[in-house]
Amino acid sequence: MVKFEQIKGFIFDLDGVIANTSLYHGQAWHQLADELGVTWTEDLANQLKGVARMDSLNLILKAGGKENDYTEAEKEKLAAKKNENYLGLLDSLSQDDILPGMKEFIEDLSAHHYLVSLASSSKNSPIVLKKLDLAKYFDGKVDPATLTHGKPDPEIYVRGAEVLNLKPEECIGLEDAIAGVKSINGAHETSLGIGDPKILNEADLNFNDTSEVTLENIKKAMD
Repeated sequence: MVKFEQIKGFIFDLDGVIANTSLYHGQAWHQLADELGVTWTEDLANQLKGVARMDSLNLILKAGGKENDYTEAEKEKLAAKKNENYLGLLDSLSQDDILPGMKEFIEDLSAHHYLVSLASSSKNSPIVLKKLDLAKYFDGKVDPATLTHGKPDPEIYVRGAEVLNLKPEECIGLEDAIAGVKSINGAHETSLGIGDPKILNEADLNFNDTSEVTLENIKKAMD
């Protein structure tokens, strides 16, 4: 692992890392699964974490044995319907939805002149950051529409470093999902997993909760 002193930038996932929007995503997918007659399970919900929209839809269809029941055009309509459900749920989003300690951590990064970018699979991430009043702290954002591959492919985190003009080894990526941690590791960046260390056991650094994520704690963990 690189030394803390080498780090110049932080690359954030959004859902489940910065804010509780993962809850809204789950509710929106659950609504669609119910409409499609696919049984919603905790295992299925976990599989969708950090995964791009169309990939998530395909996982739901596969879980219900319906992967061959829809054309690509029909799948696009289903994904759009999920997004409408999600945007409706986002109407109530506010700064109260920022996860514990994350606003303070992001502000601290800015105060110490670290560069910050967003590597979210969600096309709605700019809307979310604006509602949370955090957009001003981000020096760059990866547009998921420009990506060829979704997480766990490393492309999004490679791009997350590029938009900051930093080398991969100069960056720490923050994730709460297995697919995201694999993406960070594949990009040869330092991975910081937030959540159960038994599940996120491939992460270079691990914190059980967002409230533990501070520059001081990261430095201690890396030294």
